[in-house]
Amino acid sequence: MMQTDTTAPGVQTWETIGEDLARRENDRRDVMREMRFDTIAVHGIYDAQAALANQGSINEPLFLSPAQHFVESDQMECALAYRMPSWTYTRIANPTVHYLEETLALLETYGSEVRASACGTASGMAAVFMATEPFLSMDDSLPPPNIVASAKCYGGTFMLFSERYGRERGVEIRWVCDPLDPDEWASKVDPGTRFVYGEMPSNPALAVFDIPVIAELAHAAGVPLIVDPTVATPALLRPLAMGADVVVHSLSKSMAGSGLAIGGALIARHDIPSRIGADGLHADFATHVKLLPFRDHGPAMSPFNALMTLADVRTVRSRIDAWSRGAMTVASFLETHPRVETVRYPGLASFPGYGIARRDLWLADGDERGNPVNRYGPLLSFDVRGGDQAARAVFDRLELILRATDLGRIKSVATIPAISTHQQQGEAGRELGGVPSNQIRLSIGGEDPTDLIADLERALA
Repeated sequence: MMQTDTTAPGVQTWETIGEDLARRENDRRDVMREMRFDTIAVHGIYDAQAALANQGSINEPLFLSPAQHFVESDQMECALAYRMPSWTYTRIANPTVHYLEETLALLETYGSEVRASACGTASGMAAVFMATEPFLSMDDSLPPPNIVASAKCYGGTFMLFSERYGRERGVEIRWVCDPLDPDEWASKVDPGTRFVYGEMPSNPALAVFDIPVIAELAHAAGVPLIVDPTVATPALLRPLAMGADVVVHSLSKSMAGSGLAIGGALIARHDIPSRIGADGLHADFATHVKLLPFRDHGPAMSPFNALMTLADVRTVRSRIDAWSRGAMTVASFLETHPRVETVRYPGLASFPGYGIARRDLWLADGDERGNPVNRYGPLLSFDVRGGDQAARAVFDRLELILRATDLGRIKSVATIPAISTHQQQGEAGRELGGVPSNQIRLSIGGEDPTDLIADLERALA
């Protein structure tokens, strides 16, 4: 937050001013916590008073300057000692990014008593790294570190864990092959485990797991549960309210559905369990990350990308509602097609995790009448009968649906994960993660499902 007072009151008074600024912002959070989901998404903590302080701008301003000017040395000293709110330097914080972070923290805790903070990052993988790396610090009082994670995860996450942490740093990676089996999770957690990690639903297998059960298991061992709900967004799933401790997002996907920005975020509840770390890590993990390891690693989010993402977040609920309905229509069509072996979509009764998906995936605030309604997200995958060459043939004949490695966009896109997003993890890794060579991942956007089905029909014929 930028200070505009032109007096020179000394360090102690700057601390007092900082306390007042923090108190006012917290009061604004409390006001917004009483609002409905869409209202929070539209306004965040940027209110009329903030607008008047920014030349009356009704939109959050874009701060492209990399550094903050200070009134005098005492304010600079106080700010860089983290004894008052400031943004100082965009590698540490930025006002535009801050508005996005506050909105995300409110959305991820919507409808609950959970208090959380957020840290915006340059990409989704930067968010995964910053949410996990601090728990791998050296501690001679503990056994060698290990990670317990679902093998049904994004290829970049698989490579970060297996290569960067496992092969390069000697951290043992314990993959859970069946995330629906709590006993498998439990069998892999021991005194060396530093955190438990899962995607819900996963990319591209759409796998789900029982968040409350696995959270309880992790907490019994004194470690945090980290969940990646990128595919669902907080419009459908809010893991922090279900017992998870940290949430990571690739904001590049459904949250920023226009496809104009790259970004990520970690959002963490306050007072999380951990076997390592100072008090600040436990009390407010996201702020601890931002002010210390994030500051030193430097994966800062572009303020311009933050503003683009904010513009998209305002409509995330209505977009995910429409895209989910389109995905359900397309998945139902593919399930009955003779050239399709398997369809993975949490909304299908044939899906292995359908019971958990139906229990946990709900559109925030329900339908247009306020009635509770399940929605299952915009992502699905299907296996083409005839093997990998048949899948390539279908993929290459798509015309309306774009061929790209992206997902969660207003334009529908498809990819073959085995040769794209999950290529580098190798055949054994893909088998572990449930990524067959004849699988096509399909992200449904804003087009009419009738036109998408016609395109798929042509490609499959």
